[in-house]
Amino acid sequence: MLADALGATRTRSTSAGAELTAARDRLARVRRAAAAVPERVGAQRDRRLAEIDTRHAARLADLARRAADAARREAPGAASAGWDGWAPTPAGRGETPGSVRVGTVHIDGAEPVPALVPLLDAGHVHLAGGDPQGYATVVPALLLRSVGRADPGAVRLFGYDPEHLGGGLAGFAPLGTAGLLTFVGPGGLGRLLDDLVEQVRRINETVLAGEYRTLRELAAATGRRPEPWRVAVLLGGDELSRHERGQLDRVVRTGAACGVHLVVRGIELPDDPTVTRVLVGPGQARVGDLAVTLDDAPPAALVTDTCRGIASRVNAGPAPTPFADLLPPADRMWREDSAGGLTAPIGEGPHGRPVLLTLGDYPPHALIGGPSGTGKTNLIFAWIGALAARYSPAELEFYLLDFKEGVSFARFAQGRRDPSWLPHMRLVGINVNTDREFGLALLRFLAEELRRRADAAKKHEVTKLAELRAVDPTGHWPRIVAVVDEFQALLAGRDVVAREAADLLEDLARRGRSQGIHLVLASQDVRGIEALWGRPALVAQFTLRIALPKALRILAERNDAAQSLPRHHAVINAESGLVEGNQVARIPSASDWESWSDLQHRLWRMRPQDAAPARLFDGDAVPRLADAPDFRGLNPPEEGVPRSPVALLGEIIDVQARSAVLRLPRAPGRNLAVIGTRVDEACAVLDAAARSLARQHRPGEARFSIACLDPDADPAARELYADLADDASWYDEETLPELMAEVGDSLGSPGVPSVPHYLLLYAVDAAAGQLAARAGRRTGLEQLRRILHDGPERRTHVLGWWRGVARMRVDLGGAGARTDQIGAWVALDVQGAELGSSLYPGTGGPDWYPRPWRGLFFDRAVHRTGQVIIPYGPTR
Repeated sequence: MLADALGATRTRSTSAGAELTAARDRLARVRRAAAAVPERVGAQRDRRLAEIDTRHAARLADLARRAADAARREAPGAASAGWDGWAPTPAGRGETPGSVRVGTVHIDGAEPVPALVPLLDAGHVHLAGGDPQGYATVVPALLLRSVGRADPGAVRLFGYDPEHLGGGLAGFAPLGTAGLLTFVGPGGLGRLLDDLVEQVRRINETVLAGEYRTLRELAAATGRRPEPWRVAVLLGGDELSRHERGQLDRVVRTGAACGVHLVVRGIELPDDPTVTRVLVGPGQARVGDLAVTLDDAPPAALVTDTCRGIASRVNAGPAPTPFADLLPPADRMWREDSAGGLTAPIGEGPHGRPVLLTLGDYPPHALIGGPSGTGKTNLIFAWIGALAARYSPAELEFYLLDFKEGVSFARFAQGRRDPSWLPHMRLVGINVNTDREFGLALLRFLAEELRRRADAAKKHEVTKLAELRAVDPTGHWPRIVAVVDEFQALLAGRDVVAREAADLLEDLARRGRSQGIHLVLASQDVRGIEALWGRPALVAQFTLRIALPKALRILAERNDAAQSLPRHHAVINAESGLVEGNQVARIPSASDWESWSDLQHRLWRMRPQDAAPARLFDGDAVPRLADAPDFRGLNPPEEGVPRSPVALLGEIIDVQARSAVLRLPRAPGRNLAVIGTRVDEACAVLDAAARSLARQHRPGEARFSIACLDPDADPAARELYADLADDASWYDEETLPELMAEVGDSLGSPGVPSVPHYLLLYAVDAAAGQLAARAGRRTGLEQLRRILHDGPERRTHVLGWWRGVARMRVDLGGAGARTDQIGAWVALDVQGAELGSSLYPGTGGPDWYPRPWRGLFFDRAVHRTGQVIIPYGPTR
């Protein structure tokens, strides 16, 4: 029992003492034998005795040294360090705090060995003896070292001091501000013992639950300790009642296994293997059979400062759990099957058990809410990581959209600094707070994918994704999780974008569950989302609700559990927010790069050989024509294969990174008008159109006429002219009428020109005076109108920039003139109402509000509504 109680230190010390006694007995026998020999051998006898003394002293010193080393291993850091420079050193996760030092054991001529007393996760301490100063030394040392070996808040003290009314624990009083120290007054011992017995019962029933014998075993197996240590310090009192004695005996027998411990003075404890008895005298103590020299009491300032620091950290809220807690072992990654749903832990519950999140037939979709700074993005990261580690890219795909300003989701896609990407990620949209059209494009994409899956299910005569995967095992049917952060931006306003987005969301939420498409919508505050809360059928589909601290209207109306949540916690509710579905989870830290990087790189190395990076859409970035897939795919047609040329105007705000394409066949109206005053953007549209057209013609097989009448646009136009080389001609304000006359007159010639002719007119409205002058039989404006009307059928197309709608109407013939000859246009800083019904179908013009580096593209031959595009950036 002694060796078990005092650990390796006592074993080493006892062994050393036994060997010393045996050595001394042998030495006495040698001395008696030596006394009988003649005097002449006396010198030899003395040398022999000295050798024996030296050898045994060395042996004893070695044993003492090894015992001291064992003690330091048993009680590392704060458990045994001296008070000079002492600081808390919490044990690692799942690691037992070990015994704590109260003094030293001295062995003749050897290094002092720390005297250790087991407490946390080991047993109880009974103090006896008549020296009050000794008690005042031992008790603070036991408690401070124990508190220093645990995480802040992991040790809770209960003080019963009827004689001094708590004065014996006064130095620990700062812990009370964090609820870590409770003083029990005279007459309260019975209630304290009753509470400790109830804690033991609860832990055995609900925490250990028959799976583990002790909390120490549970922590070692899971790496988590779900309960704090509870240490009751009982410093004397009246005779115990029969009930109190019975409760005290129960705590002695069962408490240590449940982290409930006693430090007792003045009250007898029953004999039990968990009880260590310390007999205290002046400066000395006897711990079991060992004589111990007590350490000095810890300095009062050290006790109070340490307790203040611990209380401050606890009051600041619990730290998040490690991200690694959510991940499976390395050999279990990508082993899960998503046919029946997706399940992964999101954090740790009150009893240390993982809290699971599930997306499947029920619950199908999730709603996440929490004010700024409460950890919404971190929770999304943690959930993505837990799922990505369990399900392979063949089982799960992610589509992420972030409407708030920031680039936190960009790490999932390939970047310049880090070439890795999350293999499950198919789309990442960031900085889209002004591009609601991109959110709408994602919903349209998901709706099309839902239709494709529904058609396949119908073909195979099944209804659910699990059934489809069973009958079509070679098909690609992963579950899709689409995460939209700050989704209310998508539904804001009363325009066509909000209406269509709400309709698509409702359809996806209602039918997506059966085909494995799951929506996760997150928001800081959803009080003002009329488009969402006005559709109860839509909200009802989001049965999984996750509320972060102070979240509003995420849970059911009378469920206010989120209002009292500490930091790094969330209420998980899979019952549409009803109170009975509440689970509180402690969320790990997953959003910082260090936490995430290791997992992403590991999964990236596991990616399939044909895996491609996710599409990254950054609303703040300007795309380049050279990087556009549609541009790289352009080339001259093969001999004898007719093909209408196409002009690329910019990037469509959609999921596939497609280009806005204007086809230029021999058909009426195949001209382009760029409308607006923003010079850089207008030049960018014309530049991309010309370069993409040139890429489809071999040298000498197309003609480009460039006229620039705006000095600010001149550098961009000149650069294009230089790059088009021998196929381009330059015109200015004076020579433009000649170009109009030449081209206009050529339209009356018989036959079709052998090569196409593209007229790129920069700020053409600036030449109204020159074009109004006579140029042959017609004015320049009349020739321009003729070219617009008749030119496309003769392979002559105008791509012109007008700096306003009114100016363009004047050039076309006035306010009442037809605009059919402008088959396509790109509006820049032009309000939708200015475009009117003559350029746009319906009445009142398109629902369009201008913003920097965006344009509205409309092609009469293709579109029913306009497409928002991003002009390609400068070529160089």
